[in-house]
Amino acid sequence: MNRRRIGLLACVLALLGGALPLHATTWYVTVAGLGGEPEYEQRFSGWAKDIDKVIRTSADAKVDTLYGPDATRAKIQDVFARISREAKPDDLLVLMLIGHGSYDGIDYKINLPGPDLSAVDLAGLLDRVPAKRQLVVNMTSCSGGSRAVLEKPNRVVITATKSGSEKNATIFARYWSEALRYPSAAVDKNETISALEAFRYAEQKTAKFYETQKRLATEHPMLEDTGKGEGVRAPSAENGEGLVASRLPLLRTGAAQTAANDPVKRGLLVKKDELEQKIDQLKYQKAALAPDAYKQQLTALLLELAKTQAELDK
Repeated sequence: MNRRRIGLLACVLALLGGALPLHATTWYVTVAGLGGEPEYEQRFSGWAKDIDKVIRTSADAKVDTLYGPDATRAKIQDVFARISREAKPDDLLVLMLIGHGSYDGIDYKINLPGPDLSAVDLAGLLDRVPAKRQLVVNMTSCSGGSRAVLEKPNRVVITATKSGSEKNATIFARYWSEALRYPSAAVDKNETISALEAFRYAEQKTAKFYETQKRLATEHPMLEDTGKGEGVRAPSAENGEGLVASRLPLLRTGAAQTAANDPVKRGLLVKKDELEQKIDQLKYQKAALAPDAYKQQLTALLLELAKTQAELDK
């Protein structure tokens, strides 16, 4: 492979690797729908409160959490109307849905006090938000039935079930909220939990739950971030899923959170994000590169990442 081709590929990688901009805002919307029974009401609202408590510590975060009698169709529409007015293209929108869902073979709906909200309704609300990067985490039963409607380029869609036919109450939300609370979810130890890391943590914990309980799994979490796939349980370079999710900083913890609040170090944190994302992109492009070219580019990126981390650690 000649130098010109290598240089061109490096430029493409740089363009694709854009991190969350310096002054971007993350909009978090968490909805815990109708439980139907006291046990589920408490469980759903409890998970929503756990998530709310964690994400409110984030820098540049705007948080809306609706549960119980407040989780109505009208109030969700009001929240999205406000976000649509105030959000900027560089922002990140994170929508998390907890509760019971239904699917009749055509339409998915999340069960709410009063009128329910369909996948088509949700897609309409999301499409009106200017934020180019979006993450939808639908943790309800039957959530797999919403995926095809919600899919869109630059939108990561995570569902607790693989299809609309998995109708039992789910426990994926328990482990998703746990992923946000536990720094160990950031497996690369960079104190930033990406959407992909949170998914992998919650998916593995969910599978382990059914295995430990010696029960047949009634939910199979899926991730889709190409805007056109069926979703997968194990995103990888081989199946082409997970790259966009790996580049969405869902939550920062520890020193990364401190740095995000420090105007001096925030620029370094953005640079670190960019470098890590370029490394991820390079791994996805490995098959198209000569081994020596891949090694050379990877080494250069890793050295620059180490220098940036050293500056952050000062």
